[in-house]
Amino acid sequence: MFYQPGMMDALADYDSASYVIFGVPFDRTSSFRAGSRWAPDAIRSATANFESYNSFYDIDISEIPAHDAGNFEAGALVDDVLDELYLDVINIVDDGKLPIMIGGEHSLTLPCMKACAKHAGEDFGVVVLDAHFDLRDEFEGMKYNHACVSRHILEEVTENYVSIGIRSGPKEEWDYAKENNVRYYTPEDVTEKGIKGLTNEIREYLDCENIYISLDMDALDPAFAPGVGTPEPFGLTSVQVRDIIREFAPIARGFDVMEISPEYDSGQTAILGAKYIREFIAAHAASIK
Repeated sequence: MFYQPGMMDALADYDSASYVIFGVPFDRTSSFRAGSRWAPDAIRSATANFESYNSFYDIDISEIPAHDAGNFEAGALVDDVLDELYLDVINIVDDGKLPIMIGGEHSLTLPCMKACAKHAGEDFGVVVLDAHFDLRDEFEGMKYNHACVSRHILEEVTENYVSIGIRSGPKEEWDYAKENNVRYYTPEDVTEKGIKGLTNEIREYLDCENIYISLDMDALDPAFAPGVGTPEPFGLTSVQVRDIIREFAPIARGFDVMEISPEYDSGQTAILGAKYIREFIAAHAASIK
């Protein structure tokens, strides 16, 4: 189901790997700026820019057992893609490996998260970084649209859920979040609480030792990540997102970076997404040294 490996420093073969990276070049439901199908290979290319040594963790990425499985061969039908992706990720987690997905659009998070939740059982929570609530039941006639992913996470995976960076959505979604006690934090909340205060509060709220982290890159302000499908001003900074990843990576059982549309900038968003993947791997690996 996969082809075209090439993530720099992901040198392990599948059997010896602890981390399995794969791309899903699919953006069929993108509603504003399509193009995230080009992100997996753009992120791979960007990794050639970085030194393998991470000074913060005193760890060399090239020595961490990570494997690039290439790109998932996504078809044209959304339901088929989601079903097939779920089965492939189940195989990864059943083999005792941590999946790292490069999107592609945000609808793809649902099957990957489902697979991780099935393996983790009841001790499972979700942290989504996103500018948008994504709480619609359907959008543009499609139930599993990228604009609906968090609604389906809550209904089909777990209510043990937190979103960070929220600043956009129709009034109905804000009302839905309040009426259903959906825990969310705006960029202003993040600044006011600070990263340690924020992440400590979220850990206490989720009260679990297994989480899935989903990063929709539009959680960041367009000044840091202009090349995304649905940019939204007044967002998180690149350092805030890095520090949130560092705090939660040690208890993560899956991670994804979604919604980069490389053709809308000069490569800076793909470079940042690549750096977040490397930072996640370093933070997780350092926690189990």
